[in-house]
Amino acid sequence: MANFQVRPASQNEFAVAVEWAASEGWNPGLDDLSALHAADPEGFLMGYLDDEPVSSISVVRYGESFGFLGFYIVKSGLRGSGYGWQTWQAGLQHLSNRIIGLDDVPAQQDNYRQSGFVLAGRNVRYTGKRGSISAIEMPGMQAVTPETMEHVIAYDSQFFPEDREGFMRQWLLGADSGSRWAATYLDGDQVQGLGTIRQCRNGYKAGQLFADRQDIAHAVLTELCKSLPDSADVIVDVPEDNQLAVNMIQSFGFEPNFETARMYKGANPNLPISRTFGVTTFELG
Repeated sequence: MANFQVRPASQNEFAVAVEWAASEGWNPGLDDLSALHAADPEGFLMGYLDDEPVSSISVVRYGESFGFLGFYIVKSGLRGSGYGWQTWQAGLQHLSNRIIGLDDVPAQQDNYRQSGFVLAGRNVRYTGKRGSISAIEMPGMQAVTPETMEHVIAYDSQFFPEDREGFMRQWLLGADSGSRWAATYLDGDQVQGLGTIRQCRNGYKAGQLFADRQDIAHAVLTELCKSLPDSADVIVDVPEDNQLAVNMIQSFGFEPNFETARMYKGANPNLPISRTFGVTTFELG
């Protein structure tokens, strides 16, 4: 009889799930896994059928009260076998007694509702050419560095329900490959904008993109993209409820091509959507 077991996966073991995500069209970043896995090394689970990986889920814990669920995948050909459900249950157990967030495709909303998740809003993925972004520059723009990290992390904390400093340090500066960079806007010593861009399997994905005003978000995006060729594809995952963000990205001629439903179980943390011009990542929030 086949033996199925769900257990924590190392970074190297979970790399197969990232490949599954890529084959599903999720377009992960080239160096995402090291930053993602560092957020909660015990929060990446794989289901093994006779020691062969067949399912995955990430259930990352932040602080004492929040968790985010992603990478919920069952290997093609084994869906409907019950392995996904067992993996799901193991993931929820890892996040027991926490508020849980996730981004899912709209077609799966009813399934997640059955587990107690409630729709909070939609995020729409827009893609366009770097050359179509009208340039705007503002004094006070600078690269994120170890010296500015403390202020940047304090600013980021306004946009997330719990502490994620460990993840942010890896997400903003952890890569050595040159495929990821970050910028921040300061008015004096006050951070008022923050963005990251990284190379993905296809194009470059900007996220997070946080700003106190639309013009700051525009300037941060300009800074992030300034070294890219005009022909490069740029991707931004925009909260549908932030009309200023939608207007801005559409003014560049970017087109929507994918969307997710942000759902929460337990409570809605009511994040500042009006200042969120691009979400950090569908996988970890």
